[in-house]
Amino acid sequence: MRNSLRFILRRNYARSSIPISRDLSHFQVQTNANLHTFRYFCAVLCRRVHHNLSSSGFSSDIAKLCTRNFSSELAVEHKELDHAVLTDIFSKPGTPVEVRNELDSNNIIISHELVLKVLQDLEGSPDNARRFFEWLAENENERLSSKSYNLMLGILGVNGFVTEFWDMIGLMKTKGYGVSKSAYNKVADKFEKEGLENDLEKLRDVFTSKNANNSLEKACSRISKIIRQDVWSDDVEGKLRDSGITFSSELVAMVLTSLNTEPMKALIFFRWIAENCSLQLDARTYNAMVTVLSREDCIEKFWRVVKEMENVGFEIEKETYIKVLGRLLKRKMIDEAVNFYEFAMTRSNKPPTQDCTLLLRKIVVSKEIDMELFSRVIKVYIENGNSMTNSTLNAVFKSLKSVGRVGCCNKILNAMGQYGFVANTTLQSKIGFQLSSTGRKEETAEFINQIKSSGLNPDQKTWESLIEGYCVARKLDKASDCFKQMVESEGVSSAGYACELLANAYCHKNRAIDAFHIFTSMVNEKDLKPWHSTYKTLISNLLAQGGFSDALSLLGLMKNHGFPPFLDPFIGYVSKRGSSDDAITFLKAVSAKRFPSKSVFIRIFEAFFKVKRHSEAQNFLSKCPGYIRNNADILNLFYFAKCGDVAGSSSVAA
Repeated sequence: MRNSLRFILRRNYARSSIPISRDLSHFQVQTNANLHTFRYFCAVLCRRVHHNLSSSGFSSDIAKLCTRNFSSELAVEHKELDHAVLTDIFSKPGTPVEVRNELDSNNIIISHELVLKVLQDLEGSPDNARRFFEWLAENENERLSSKSYNLMLGILGVNGFVTEFWDMIGLMKTKGYGVSKSAYNKVADKFEKEGLENDLEKLRDVFTSKNANNSLEKACSRISKIIRQDVWSDDVEGKLRDSGITFSSELVAMVLTSLNTEPMKALIFFRWIAENCSLQLDARTYNAMVTVLSREDCIEKFWRVVKEMENVGFEIEKETYIKVLGRLLKRKMIDEAVNFYEFAMTRSNKPPTQDCTLLLRKIVVSKEIDMELFSRVIKVYIENGNSMTNSTLNAVFKSLKSVGRVGCCNKILNAMGQYGFVANTTLQSKIGFQLSSTGRKEETAEFINQIKSSGLNPDQKTWESLIEGYCVARKLDKASDCFKQMVESEGVSSAGYACELLANAYCHKNRAIDAFHIFTSMVNEKDLKPWHSTYKTLISNLLAQGGFSDALSLLGLMKNHGFPPFLDPFIGYVSKRGSSDDAITFLKAVSAKRFPSKSVFIRIFEAFFKVKRHSEAQNFLSKCPGYIRNNADILNLFYFAKCGDVAGSSSVAA
């Protein structure tokens, strides 16, 4: 049979009865070849990028696109990459050995769906399509189906291979395959345009007389209807025998799939075929049966058939694995999904690496987290030469957060840590913030201890995240404790941001005085150097909360750290709420000299006048040094203020 197919596909192109321009044909093939080469390049590039992202733990929008629902996570990426690479392999000459080596090096597993995609892509390149189809017939014959034969038939017909087209129909008849409507329509249009009336009439006869009764779809429908109508009995078996339908492995697989909602009838039919027909069950039929049985009420029979197919030398195909795992997860059969994953990881057709992440995510969002299942998935993944990555932990962490289980992070980290995994600082920061911001004191403490037990210490970013989280949760005492631990661990050189966070949080809670005490003790005892903005925040809030003397003491610290004095809030405080004595005290604190420049005095007088505290301004003047009391600009300020000309007093200052 395979020799017949090879003979059909290797017929000389010149035997075609339809003339096709050599130049046009050459252009068409070359164009497609370039397109395939481009796709191949893109596919290889995508593979490398994906590998680098996974190994580095890089988390980005691109990585997020790989974490959709389970069906897309399991299948889409592999299909697209394999399709492009496989198309390119058969778009260039190569021996069967070279082809096999390229497939192995690109980790491509031939599937029925992949065959269909490649044939569709090679429709305009008949020579490449024939080479691909011939190779399949020799090496992967079980992947060829009625659909793939019809696609090849259409390629031969529309590209002028009329003799080969009719030979292919003859071969299809021996397999029980009919001509599909799509193939018929394409080739009939071609025959009509080329004026091949005899061939067109012959094709119509084949399509109308044979396909009406012998198409696989109709045969599948008839058999399925017989099985569904009654409880299985001798009468049902008799109807199947009398149907006149020749069973092929593809037809049996189609019937099994159509009986998906009645798995027990599907299994009885499967056994009946094995015992009563000359057809020998193959990988296709076993894989179809396994898929149908992947449900709660058939799980024991599912594993029995899986074991049976292994004993006869068949393996779970890639497509079957994807379908079965998807069905198990959709039905929330997490235990069985893990069992199936463990089984698949020990076979030659191993699951894609992202399935480990998918299962871990499904486990943590289950009704209750089963850490034994979680550890089993990691164990079998590691034992097969893989390693845990930060991208995996990040995906699991997001799933935990989505169901409000951030408190379980330590269990997850512990389970992954048993296999040598330690989260990077970015993830430690994320986890630390989520734990502390939700007020989980015990879990946060355990998280810190867990990092330390791994031989590391929380770094600056992790400490900052913990402090920020506690500030968000308004657990200021815990935030200050964390800040002190950070200073002890990391020193004061990198504590500026954390100090700013803490100061802002205390001030927002109207606890600026408490912040001042923490602040000054760290400056005096640990030589902490806060940011200029932190000084400003504390001074403003201390004055607003009645801490005038504490705010004044910060001016000296600012001076020691090389920052200019922060005058505006003091001037505003003194003019509105302070006394003349407060003004003098402030002025003495501003400068290393006894008093600051004249301009500072002028600003204070103007502020008093602006809020109409003339008597307090007069008292303040009386306590100023003589060179200020007798200064012409100062006296003019009082003159204009007495006249009610505030604008004039301002112009004096200018």
